[in-house]
Amino acid sequence: MRSVTGRLMLLDTASLYFRAYFGVPESVKAPDGTPVNAVRGLLEFIDRLVKDHRPDLLVACMDADWRPQWRVDLIPSYKAHRVAEEHASGPDEEEVPDTLSPQVPVIEAVLDALGIARVGVAGYEADDVIGTFTARATGPVDIVTGDRDLYQLVDDERGVRVLYPLKGVGTLQLTDEAWLREKYGVDGRGYADLATLRGDPSDGLPGVPGIGEKTAAKLLAEFGDLAGIMAAVDDPKAKLTPSQRKRLDESRPYVDVAPKVVLVAGDVPLPQAETAVPRTPRDPAALEKLADRWGLGGSLQRLMATLSA
Repeated sequence: MRSVTGRLMLLDTASLYFRAYFGVPESVKAPDGTPVNAVRGLLEFIDRLVKDHRPDLLVACMDADWRPQWRVDLIPSYKAHRVAEEHASGPDEEEVPDTLSPQVPVIEAVLDALGIARVGVAGYEADDVIGTFTARATGPVDIVTGDRDLYQLVDDERGVRVLYPLKGVGTLQLTDEAWLREKYGVDGRGYADLATLRGDPSDGLPGVPGIGEKTAAKLLAEFGDLAGIMAAVDDPKAKLTPSQRKRLDESRPYVDVAPKVVLVAGDVPLPQAETAVPRTPRDPAALEKLADRWGLGGSLQRLMATLSA
């Protein structure tokens, strides 16, 4: 796929529709009584994001596989606590609220009818799709996600920042390198090493026992990166406490594989996609049917007006 130019906005779609689902009351329903709070909420989110940040290009990045086998092979506990049902022949099913699951196909159909690029790639998470689009971008990139893992992509020189929703998407934390240094003591590149050392219970990553966020940041400041820290373990003159040296040494099997799990891929085989912000719907007839069937009303009308502006 060719490089993209102009301001690119990448949506971590599942992260946003989960937030919409929990942020908009379930009393928001279609004419037949089916909850559409996640659908309506996501449309409101996209409307606000496009209105406030005026991207030239917009991609809704999808989890074609939310728990890729190649990550599980490296760390079997990866997202294991979120598995609802295992499948030998395909991706495991993620635990999702009963009234959210039926809304996901509606979200996909509405995005397609609007003409908003929707990209997921078999064997990869949305994070990896976002990482690859970011790597190929030649202009500034806004990544909209409630997942801190993507802080690793922040790069001031390239104009890559993360817009992290604090409340809906009306209040966003604009995450750049200055913010990361103040909060964590690392830049975007260092955040993946910090996450590897600290671990992440929400993703089933154990981390190095006894190495929390502050200790990880201090070690990275002292030794530069994860490789530098592990080299220090073998250097008797290096400034490590006996317990740090012991724990890091015992964690070598984890440290050897964890970076491959934590780092988002930058080389996903992306399909061809029309990423320009659509000014008019790709399929007006389908969109009208979806609007009537699911009672999308003002949420959809406002987004269409914003897109056409």
